[in-house]
Amino acid sequence: MNRHKQTHTGVKQYSCRVCDKQFARKQNLNQHKEIHEQAHAGRKLYSCYLCEKHFQTKSGLTVHLNVHSGRWKCVECGKCFARKHDLTVHRRIHSGEKPFECTVCSKQFAHSSDLIKHRRIHSGDKPFKCLECGKAYTQSGCLTAHMAVHTGDKAYKCSLCDKSFGNSSNLQSHKRNVHSNRRPYDCRYCGKRFKNSSVLKRHVYTHTGAKPYSCRHCSDCFRQSGHLKAHLLKSHNEGTWFTCHICQKKFSCSTVLKKHTRQNFVLSNICL
Repeated sequence: MNRHKQTHTGVKQYSCRVCDKQFARKQNLNQHKEIHEQAHAGRKLYSCYLCEKHFQTKSGLTVHLNVHSGRWKCVECGKCFARKHDLTVHRRIHSGEKPFECTVCSKQFAHSSDLIKHRRIHSGDKPFKCLECGKAYTQSGCLTAHMAVHTGDKAYKCSLCDKSFGNSSNLQSHKRNVHSNRRPYDCRYCGKRFKNSSVLKRHVYTHTGAKPYSCRHCSDCFRQSGHLKAHLLKSHNEGTWFTCHICQKKFSCSTVLKKHTRQNFVLSNICL
């Protein structure tokens, strides 16, 4: 009887120590813990037969299938979602509603989980740690992507080109950014449209002047997390440099190094 009341009153007394997510029942918390255990192991055991996505739990796959059924579809842009709640949050992109506000920098978010992730920028908290090398991350998805560095596994192959990826999220991002012309995210200030929400967020800062990424060592603030990372390296010697094996130039981001290396490779072939 108590368990039934607890579920419907909204009380969530069981908290995940890894990501702070809360649950009304201990059983749900235990099921949730499997996600972090699978993430540390770099495993996603359940595959969708309609797309390339893989999931760490059977329930995750079951919920995902709602995307293909079109049950929760946005009338504005046609995008489909696995849960009604996800559709509700997505609609805030079109309405501009951001009900969750950071008490440190006043930045606002459409989803509470985004606020939790943002707070880690100010606190420096990185709860997702690699068991192989000890490197820590603010988000579980980043840890999952990192595990491919140790395993060398790139099992997620693009059906439209020859590229492969270490996780399904990177594959989906690649398809959206490279092979799709859909731009469902529009700027409420100037109407410019974007392929993904993260690029839209960075673009909006050019209108608002917001600099949500603040340095914990000094008063400098930045519009992008990558700019903060570069600042920490150059000004406070915090982080890791990535060095080009061709010209020994150093970079604060591995992605920028990869782009630089590809350009060097192309130039070398032209010179030959």
